[in-house]
Amino acid sequence: MTRALFIIDVQNDFTEGGALGVDGGAAVAAGVSDLLAKHRDAYSLVIASRDWHSGDNDNGGHFATDAEPDFVDTWPSHCVAGTLGAEYHPALAVDEIDVHIRKGQGVPAYSIYEGTDDAGESVSEVLGRHGITDVDVVGIATDYCVRASALDALEHGQHVRVLTDLVAGVAAESSAAALAELGHAGATIADSGAVGATDAAGDDTEASGTAE
Repeated sequence: MTRALFIIDVQNDFTEGGALGVDGGAAVAAGVSDLLAKHRDAYSLVIASRDWHSGDNDNGGHFATDAEPDFVDTWPSHCVAGTLGAEYHPALAVDEIDVHIRKGQGVPAYSIYEGTDDAGESVSEVLGRHGITDVDVVGIATDYCVRASALDALEHGQHVRVLTDLVAGVAAESSAAALAELGHAGATIADSGAVGATDAAGDDTEASGTAE
């Protein structure tokens, strides 16, 4: 078994004080760093995504320009390439990241699978090249980009585990619904205490499909 960690969009604009900051975002950044300090050897690969939107257009209708954002399909300007808001939160241990993915360059993008690394390689290609079979997912936001990334990982044949104490969502109700959906789709819903636990023949000790 070869496991990767997906760190989804732990950026300044998605944490407290940012353009689309969510409660608990800074705690997620610190918690992910703590996880990596204790259990970096649990992961063959650490992959982090960032929204990296264009600043001179509406990114395919993703940014609300002619009307108020609906916070479903249209959003205020956020994570514009080269701005402080697009950078990783300072509490995130960036030195532990092996692959940096940028997504949403001129188009709407929620899943890490919609982005590429600096060499233009997709996440699917990176995982295949490294023989990754299992993925843990953490980050922001539970009900949007974490959800989309985890669903895509399942679609691509990965065994997915979502660490519920290391995600933060836009709203409690939609975040709970996202975790329930992911569990129903086949993801294991656990917390970071599961990392480092002995897995027998690739079987996690946690029950799949149980949202916390």
